Amino acid sequence: MQKVLVGLSGGVDSAMAALLLKERGYDVIGAIMSIWDDSMPAPKVSGHACLGPEEEDIAEAQKVADFLKIPFKVIDCREEYKQIVLGNFKDEYKAGRTPNPCIWCNSYVKFGALPKSARRNGIDFDKFATGHYAVIDFDENSKLWRLRKGKDDNKDQSYFLYRLGQEQLSQTLFPLGSYTKPEIRSLALKYNLPVAEKADSQDFYCGDYNDILKFEPKPGKIVDKTGKVLGEHQGVWNYTIGKRKGLTGGGSERPLYVVKIDVKNNQIIAGYKEDLFSSELVADKVNWCSVSKPENEIKCLVKIRRQHIPASAAVKPLEDGKVKITFDEPQMSVTAGQSAVFYDGDIVLGGGIIQ
Repeated sequence: MQKVLVGLSGGVDSAMAALLLKERGYDVIGAIMSIWDDSMPAPKVSGHACLGPEEEDIAEAQKVADFLKIPFKVIDCREEYKQIVLGNFKDEYKAGRTPNPCIWCNSYVKFGALPKSARRNGIDFDKFATGHYAVIDFDENSKLWRLRKGKDDNKDQSYFLYRLGQEQLSQTLFPLGSYTKPEIRSLALKYNLPVAEKADSQDFYCGDYNDILKFEPKPGKIVDKTGKVLGEHQGVWNYTIGKRKGLTGGGSERPLYVVKIDVKNNQIIAGYKEDLFSSELVADKVNWCSVSKPENEIKCLVKIRRQHIPASAAVKPLEDGKVKITFDEPQMSVTAGQSAVFYDGDIVLGGGIIQ
């Protein structure tokens, strides 16, 4: 009987992943990663977030393990989370980019530090599983494992998983990939799971990101494309491409948006909606998760943020692991620090960080 370590979060999705695997005959072990301590900020507003006090989530995960009659472990991943996820988060905002911490957490902590630390602590298992809505299969032609979109388009989480490598994909199970979220909720109620009606986590952090960044104010100018001063900012990290907050002036009744963040000159450049559209971008730190790195330009669909509808584009490999992406039609709010993820139908080819 194969042993599976299931990453529990205290929520319904990971609980159902453990339940479904047990029903299929696997020897299931539950584990939750501990990432928060008193040195980290706690949200000052209500809401369900990933970062914050975790006693309730650990208690809920323990209830699930007791209900399923499976072993349960708490795995300390605090240092890895601080160094990898929060470190990247701060570095990116300081550089005027807008990172996606969930992508770094998945590839380097949840699918990296958690299973590795579990093995170091003597937990023996064959596969690792989570409650992500995605699919993994093996392509007999290429002899490569493939990451694919989940059945539920509204819940599909493949965008956040593109940095997984072949070794990780080969050792991972996603039991929820063939279900929709409503189906999982219904099954959880049917089985009387203790967390069947628990609300989902809504964000990385529910409070002000400055609670995490803790940067000293660095005043600078907000200008339009001609260099005309429209106002002042207290730090470029408070802005991201496409946002309107705090932008006024310019002598026009038309709404202004952040169209560029100029870290070198400590300026926020404002413009109109049409100024937000771009036809090209360059991405680095590219990972080809389901295919071998292409030698030549390929055509595929590219998704540049979680809620973006994938757009047709040409992806051209460059030197140093970068790619140049040219869209068939200009796309709105291409944002440095976010991920551009490449799809062939429902197959995730790979992705990279937008420069």
